[in-house]
Amino acid sequence: MGGNRTYTMVKPTAMRKGYMAAIMNKITEGGFKIIAAKMTKLSLAEAETFYAIHNERPFFGELTEFMSSGPIMAIVVEKENAVEAYRDFIGATNPEEAKDGTIRKLFGTNMGENAVHGSDSDENAKIEMNYFFNDRDIF
Repeated sequence: MGGNRTYTMVKPTAMRKGYMAAIMNKITEGGFKIIAAKMTKLSLAEAETFYAIHNERPFFGELTEFMSSGPIMAIVVEKENAVEAYRDFIGATNPEEAKDGTIRKLFGTNMGENAVHGSDSDENAKIEMNYFFNDRDIF
């Protein structure tokens, strides 16, 4: 069984479209407990650091420019086997391929602007949570 916490964020396009509250409501309705949340804006350098794992990929520049283009909502959620449960809950990376009712199907614009980020492993969830939050920020 995996850990009980994972990291997510509402991405800039979803924020611009006013989906933040609806997404956060959907998260809690899905049985996830929000234990930390804050609105922030990444600089280009911060986005490059956060997504450094993808720095060799052809989409890295486009991704980091997009992620620094407006505010995000950084969130830590809790649920049993959180990473796997949350990734299933948000749907496929491409909203067109996501199952009906998933966050990405409901709120995603396209593959790059798919409404939310979801950690892909327990290890990355810890790294990503620690990037945005310290222990006193998580309840």
